[in-house]
Amino acid sequence: MPAVRNAANRLLYEGKTILARSPTLALPVARLRGHGEPFDPHVDIVIEGYPRSANSFAVHAFRVAQDRPVRIAHHLHAPAQVIAAVRARVAAITLIREPEDAVLEFVIAKGYLSVRQALRGYIRFYSALLPYRDQVVVGPFREVTSDFGQVIAKVNAMFGTRFLEFDHTDDNVRSAFAAIEADWATRLPPGVAFERKVGRPSKIREDLKEELGEEYRARDLSDLRERAERLLGAFVSSPS
Repeated sequence: MPAVRNAANRLLYEGKTILARSPTLALPVARLRGHGEPFDPHVDIVIEGYPRSANSFAVHAFRVAQDRPVRIAHHLHAPAQVIAAVRARVAAITLIREPEDAVLEFVIAKGYLSVRQALRGYIRFYSALLPYRDQVVVGPFREVTSDFGQVIAKVNAMFGTRFLEFDHTDDNVRSAFAAIEADWATRLPPGVAFERKVGRPSKIREDLKEELGEEYRARDLSDLRERAERLLGAFVSSPS
């Protein structure tokens, strides 16, 4: 029964966005579920953000840039990852994207979430990380996807690391996208479902975002939108 399953998934999502703020709870649960790459004290860096905020591109581009294997904690989509990194004094990048784009793409990818729920998730994610804002490097979506080498340079400056910077050439970007495609190809066959979820630009997803835009801009979501926009401003306006 899809309706019952979707309702259960929505309820589960609400619980996860609350649990995700606690390293003590979120990290062991992620390990049990085999979800993402959870933080441990031996990782080289944490790269984490709300879903659809260039998480996949940042992780794969970071790997492309290095001349050695690196351990990256990523893709929990949980603020607990970043909080754990700060407490352990491990390098961390917090990724962030304009809420409308991130929220609508996440709703499209999931299929069962409402725009209201996804907006609440965005707010919970970045509210939990706001006290740690000045102890991490912030990676705004546009900077990550146009000059990720500069983001890595900020990591080196803040944490005293020596990571190689990503050279944002067409060839290197293609290499990162190819790695993303290969990763997703192990989970979904080509088609509309693949395009709704794959972590690289998609014409199908852009068209679906246009259709959902009116719902995002609905009057009854104005308070949530304003809170999300204020959080975005707090993260991108402060110096890393």
